[in-house]
Amino acid sequence: MTNENEPRTPSSQAPTSPAGSTAGPQITLRTPAELADALPYMLGFHPTDSLVMVAVHGEGGRFGGRLRVGIPTTPAEWEDTARQVAETLVRGSERRGAKPDGIVVFLCQDPRKGESGQRVMTRLRPLAQRVRLACGALDVPVLEALCLSDGRYWSYTCPEAHCCPAEGHPLVAPGTSVMAAAATFAGLQVRGSLSEIEGRLTPLGGALAKEQEPALDRAAAALVPKILDGATREEVGAETITLAQTLMRRLALAPPPEGGPGTDAWDDALLGHDEAASVILGLQDREIRDIAAEWMENEEAAPALRLWRALARRCVGAYGEHAAAPLTLAGWVCWSTGDEPTARIALALALRADADYRFAQLLHHACNEGIDPEGLRECLRAERRRREPRRKRQAATTRPPGRRERPARLARPILRDKRRTSGSDR
Repeated sequence: MTNENEPRTPSSQAPTSPAGSTAGPQITLRTPAELADALPYMLGFHPTDSLVMVAVHGEGGRFGGRLRVGIPTTPAEWEDTARQVAETLVRGSERRGAKPDGIVVFLCQDPRKGESGQRVMTRLRPLAQRVRLACGALDVPVLEALCLSDGRYWSYTCPEAHCCPAEGHPLVAPGTSVMAAAATFAGLQVRGSLSEIEGRLTPLGGALAKEQEPALDRAAAALVPKILDGATREEVGAETITLAQTLMRRLALAPPPEGGPGTDAWDDALLGHDEAASVILGLQDREIRDIAAEWMENEEAAPALRLWRALARRCVGAYGEHAAAPLTLAGWVCWSTGDEPTARIALALALRADADYRFAQLLHHACNEGIDPEGLRECLRAERRRREPRRKRQAATTRPPGRRERPARLARPILRDKRRTSGSDR
């Protein structure tokens, strides 16, 4: 490796945007320090406990596809992980048009208790070596491999102590670099750390969890006979959708006092345990979930996302697998509204909850492949238009003659703990 003050690849010959295209504001990354600083802008968040790989194309070092996986805690898994991620990134790049000319690797992990960043770098060195060998076996060189830990970075490819000291180099202060300025100008956002984003979507603990699981038990016991009776399944679906819409209105009329993770406790307090249980179990039915997926744009998107996040947090204890539905809906709303980084995280968590959840599989693949979500949005709009006349006819036949329909009250518990749907989404 050359001195940090000298130009080096990738991206030393031609300007490159963080998104990997040559459109819009562009910036040249010449040093490992600049690569490390650019990583959160390439992903949209600060990775934690992550192996990140970025494809590089052309003589100018244009960034292409990128891949992030969690670092396996067991070193015995490192070789298989290295082979799989190398093949996934290279083959994915080939499907999109071109094999990478090189790869940049990042290993990001905070120190454990009593551990230094330098110790993290040393401990992860064998993983970095396995990734380099796996990429080399596919005839794609690793141009740079960096370890980021405890506010510092180290290069695994540099043998020179005078430019890569054992104690590493400090990362630049957030928001103070040329990369940060260019990203701000381009409208790119860093949405916190990976652990923070995942924390907003993971099950609650403590007293709320202890109260929520019995509510889920009660709702499950009451809903099973209704779902087994095919005549009442549509009724259960209508009640689930009505309750979900009531909760969305409640959230919309009670905006949180601040943004970020601090809003979650606010939203949690707005949902009753029985209400949350009823909607969670109702969403296990594919048809009900597909109707809920229509709330993905305009004024419906924000309260829907808040609701799906809150419901995912309520999938506690034995109901962890039920989180796949609200997590997938949260990922879909994020993707539909342009927040692809958070969408990928939510969809990955959905697959962690239920690896066979087909809707999450399809959305995760489409989002990672860069497919425009407008096609799915239009299908959902068309289905909503098709269903609307039937809904109006049903409402007209059930309304008493001469009586105007009254709007639902904001906090009215339309559905308590007596509904369940089938868990089919295969």
